[in-house]
Amino acid sequence: MSLYSQNKELLILRNAVENTNEAFVTINEEHEVIFFNKAAEKIFGYSRDEVVGHDLDVIMAPGCSRNHHRAVRHFVRTRSPGRIGHEAEMLANRKNGDTFPANISFSVADVEGRLYFTGIVKDLSETRALEERIAQSERLAALGHVVAEITHEIKNPLMMIGGFANQLSRLPLDEKSRSKLRIITEEVSRLEKLLGELSSYYKPALLKKEKADVNGLIKEVLSLLRHDLEKHCVKVEFPNSDEPVFFEGDRDKMKQVFLNLAQNAIAAMESGGRLNIETRVEQERMEIIIADEATRYGEDIFSILYHKKTWNRSWPEHFEKDYRGSYGWFFYPFQRRREGDDI
Repeated sequence: MSLYSQNKELLILRNAVENTNEAFVTINEEHEVIFFNKAAEKIFGYSRDEVVGHDLDVIMAPGCSRNHHRAVRHFVRTRSPGRIGHEAEMLANRKNGDTFPANISFSVADVEGRLYFTGIVKDLSETRALEERIAQSERLAALGHVVAEITHEIKNPLMMIGGFANQLSRLPLDEKSRSKLRIITEEVSRLEKLLGELSSYYKPALLKKEKADVNGLIKEVLSLLRHDLEKHCVKVEFPNSDEPVFFEGDRDKMKQVFLNLAQNAIAAMESGGRLNIETRVEQERMEIIIADEATRYGEDIFSILYHKKTWNRSWPEHFEKDYRGSYGWFFYPFQRRREGDDI
């Protein structure tokens, strides 16, 4: 082979190694770096000038450095391969101090009696992240199976309660008793829907978009919580409760949100107090304020806003998944003020 052909072949090989996705790092017998390709710069975070001509210790953790020095000296002395020709997985360090999982294969070349050691490093961060996502999906699938079994066991007695309530509603009862039975029937139906959603929680939720009265929903929630309100000496101030305020969205899910907020507020007011509820509408914006008078600090005060085009703050994943893309609901949690402060 002519000298020209050899040089051309070396140039092609060098360009190929220079532009591969794996990091190529070559050192001599003195542990000095003589080659550090672009991928190595990207993976380790060091520039070529910071590494080439310096000891490999620059990019190695102290413990790994000692072991590596020992292995190189051992090979130079004995020519025993050890890890040469093999792959290994280990944690490597970046310049910024982060560690990352890496697959490293080792090779050695004898050029005119001098030994040169090359490590080919592949960053496994994305691979490990993908494996974790797959494992998480499998865990969610298993969880969904368990939840489905549990909801099946809960749904049976719920159906019995609903059935008995329907039977009782056919009896000659006074209006107050009929109203209580109607609430039982409606809540059993809502809980059955909720259990159905829980059984497929790991799947995308289906939303039922309908026109509903926000104030009417809140009044239904307050009716359900009437006993708790009286027990905890909580007085409700809801000045515009009789004014219909309509929105388009999933009625049952929003009712569950209001129920959770009201229950949290009642629990926060251990010595009783006032629960202030207000709804306001300005053009296409709706604001719903549920505020309690608890004196300790927390995040029990929420301003709930609706706007067609804006999503300003994230909510728990399942709620964001349900509403973010469909209806544009977004929530502002406010830090607890001391009693008497303005909200």
